[in-house]
Amino acid sequence: MSVVWSAMAVEPDWFSGLERHSAVENLADQLNELRTLGQGYVEVRLPGGDLPYLTLGFQGDHAIIHLFDDSGGLPLLVGDGTAAPEAGAGAGAMIMSELAMFTGDFTLSLDHSWDILCNSIQA
Repeated sequence: MSVVWSAMAVEPDWFSGLERHSAVENLADQLNELRTLGQGYVEVRLPGGDLPYLTLGFQGDHAIIHLFDDSGGLPLLVGDGTAAPEAGAGAGAMIMSELAMFTGDFTLSLDHSWDILCNSIQA
């Protein structure tokens, strides 16, 4: 399966926005390289349209998924219990080239978020 994606560069660690058209396996390779850095950010969509697309930002094992679609909203995927949802608790995740903090209500494990992303683009 082919996808369109852009990702945070491994060196230097900044988000270029340069889109690549490749197989999902190439995206997985990039994500694995970013995992070795302990943080990263990717944007993924299917060829043939600008929307919908997903973003996955992470630091360590904590990840956040945003969905951009025709609704005009910017929903976050509900967390999976990886980080405590109580007030004040949460985790950091890369958004483009910046670290952002999110509550546990929206924090997923990185492995779970990758599974969700793969299932979404293959649906």
